[in-house]
Amino acid sequence: MELPKVVGRFIETQNNYDSKAYTDCFTVTAIVHDEGRIHNGKEEIRQWIEHANEIYRSSMEPLNYEQSGSNGVLTSKVSGTFPGSPIVLKFHLEFKNELIASLKVTG
Repeated sequence: MELPKVVGRFIETQNNYDSKAYTDCFTVTAIVHDEGRIHNGKEEIRQWIEHANEIYRSSMEPLNYEQSGSNGVLTSKVSGTFPGSPIVLKFHLEFKNELIASLKVTG
């Protein structure tokens, strides 16, 4: 499956639990929607992913990727230390200047 560079980095940095490199995949003003919460900007995104990495130790296995214009949907099997693991999640991505401007995680 062919992935944009930033999506490949997004997956790799998640699987390596590298919060700094993960955050670098996002624009300065990026927004993340996950588990009913909104995280605005790189600092809040870094705090969110560090917390999630500590609690869930999740890794992603990409199953499918579709892109239309500046939007993409990554479907991944996500495994970790959370109830119901593994699960399939969709990562709805919006890109700006080859970085992630918006991420919404859905089940």
